[in-house]
Amino acid sequence: MAKKDDAEVQQPKQGFSLTGFFQDTKEELDKVVWPSRQQLISESVAVVLMVVLSATLIYLVDNLFSWIAGRVFG
Repeated sequence: MAKKDDAEVQQPKQGFSLTGFFQDTKEELDKVVWPSRQQLISESVAVVLMVVLSATLIYLVDNLFSWIAGRVFG
């Protein structure tokens, strides 16, 4: 079994470093693949439409059950 060199073994950092935190955050954000303006708009429209459709369906089903309950218990 081969031993790893000391340089390859990462030691846990001691304490909290604010500058290190922001540096690590910037490095992670540099890896993000940001959507284009067109992708952002089209996907946002799709989300809004799905929310409106879901809310409308829930509203209609709720009114149906209210109407049925009124007929049965009213």
